[in-house]
Amino acid sequence: MSRIRIQGGACLQGETVIQGSKNAALPIMAAAVIHKGCTVLHRCPKIADVFVMEGILKKLGAQTSWEGHSLILDCRNIHSFCISSCETEKMRASILLAGSLLTREKRAAMGYPGGCVIGSRPIDVHLEILSRMGVCRRENDGRLMMTADCLHGIRYRFERRSVGATENAVLAAVGAKGWTVLENAACEPEVIALCGFLRKMGVKICADGRGMICIMGGCELSDTEYVIPPDRIAAGTLLMAGAAVRGQVTLCEAPLGQLDSLLALYQKMGGQYLVSGGTLKTDSRGVQWALPLTETASYPGFPTDMQPLLMAVCCTLQGESMIRETIFENRFRTALELRKMGARIRIDRHNAWIEGPSVLKGCRVEASDLRAGAALVIAALCAEGETIIDSCEYIERGYENLYENINLLGGRIRRENDDVDETEITGKSEKNKTEVTGKSGNF
Repeated sequence: MSRIRIQGGACLQGETVIQGSKNAALPIMAAAVIHKGCTVLHRCPKIADVFVMEGILKKLGAQTSWEGHSLILDCRNIHSFCISSCETEKMRASILLAGSLLTREKRAAMGYPGGCVIGSRPIDVHLEILSRMGVCRRENDGRLMMTADCLHGIRYRFERRSVGATENAVLAAVGAKGWTVLENAACEPEVIALCGFLRKMGVKICADGRGMICIMGGCELSDTEYVIPPDRIAAGTLLMAGAAVRGQVTLCEAPLGQLDSLLALYQKMGGQYLVSGGTLKTDSRGVQWALPLTETASYPGFPTDMQPLLMAVCCTLQGESMIRETIFENRFRTALELRKMGARIRIDRHNAWIEGPSVLKGCRVEASDLRAGAALVIAALCAEGETIIDSCEYIERGYENLYENINLLGGRIRRENDDVDETEITGKSEKNKTEVTGKSGNF
């Protein structure tokens, strides 16, 4: 097991570059399996989840290599349609390979997907859509066995928007006969990125960005190079970190059009920002006001992935803030750890009330999932004394160089392993070329 130590009280200032999107890279890697050729993904984040997906593709028969942040996937010789349960349990996105393998191999065998424990995330909608497209399935020793002699296009309307089910439906539709029309589909930027990748590969696909996706199956595919878009949640994480410590942080190559709901809340807190030359300059010196009600929602609403991080920031605001979680019932697990640090948080089912400002004090806490871990990092930055966060492997599933970037901005974090001597991250590594200017202007 590994942990990180954070010394609180430092103010973050400077600039950093936003990584490629985790939630876009994973479904696009799954989509690469469909084509019996080569795919090059530029700006691919070097994070644990990407490495897990890469390992699965290798076991299916793909050849992979890296050139900097460009991931090269040669899927010409994929020979297997089976994914072991020990692999699927590591990452929920593994379920997306069902649609890809059914399109390519007409069969797929895999265990049920795992991932972060943030609530009930059944795959019944995935299976319903695949069944309507002609997939036969059975369960054998806890594994899903799926076959499809001939996939056919369907018209399907989602009762409730689901990112994963939308992506799986799109991937299966690529190999289906005729048109597939998805209504009330998820329209998160990562879904649009997947559609854009498939379009570049040769698929006739149209996504209107409002919930309608149309896919023509059976198109001829070609080798493709694609640039993974910047990660909006990683950008939001650094924005919230700056807000918590009242810093001035500039985010380079941030997905500016995808942060509207978060920036609206940031302004309500008292934060100021300026968009200039493709960068987002933030000034959190005026952050202080509580947020009466924030409700998570599908895009373009406030994302559930940002909810734990916002909770950590609300602990520092004047007055009572309220957060309503509408997506995952276990997203409030973060509150238990924040309470250990002195946060005053009351939970009632899907609602959380945060009374601030709380005097947070460093202690030992544990990351229960990816975003909860990031929220604890934010809380630790503004806490008195030292905080130790156990199970930091969760954080590394989705963030590339988060500790280094925060240190480069002025934070004080070091990572420790049980089996090796502790290594202090100074933020001055030659591997990380992020420039910290330490300069800020008036907004």
